[in-house]
Amino acid sequence: MAKSTTKEKGNGFLDVIVTILVALGVAFLLRTFVVGVYEVPSGSMLETIQEGDLLLGEKVSLNWESPKAGDIVTFDSPREPGTTLVKRVIAAGGQTVDLRDGNVYVDGVQLDESSYTLGKPSYSLSDQAGSAGITYPYTVPDGCIWVMGDNRTNSLDSRYFGAVRVSSVTSKILCIYWPISDVKGL
Repeated sequence: MAKSTTKEKGNGFLDVIVTILVALGVAFLLRTFVVGVYEVPSGSMLETIQEGDLLLGEKVSLNWESPKAGDIVTFDSPREPGTTLVKRVIAAGGQTVDLRDGNVYVDGVQLDESSYTLGKPSYSLSDQAGSAGITYPYTVPDGCIWVMGDNRTNSLDSRYFGAVRVSSVTSKILCIYWPISDVKGL
């Protein structure tokens, strides 16, 4: 059996360091360009997403397609720089959103949202202090999306801050991965 030399021990140590650096680099690239991990700080998406849930979002498809109605997305808050929000896409650029009698209409068709709003009414938030003063019907500008929280009576969303630029969308949510009791695809 051959004895290890100091040079061989040094190479083994260097191999470990290089492996760690490569792993950190790959993790950084994945988090920056492929997936995002998000913690939900509020109840604006109840009952679909619970406060404190951890979400996994993918970023890659945003390079060739815009978010569409029904997608749950993360985006940079139009009102609080550095804050990431999670909401459901209701309409895309060019579509008209209307709120009547607590219901949401897109291009004149009432949405069936009972599976995720639990029947909570969707009223305008234009009368709240600090809101964008949206009037309905509202046509979503090109390059933008209209987003709303599933917890319609407790969500500051496009009804409050207006349409969101597609360029500010950071990911499409794939699933809740923690806690185990809430794990599901979205």
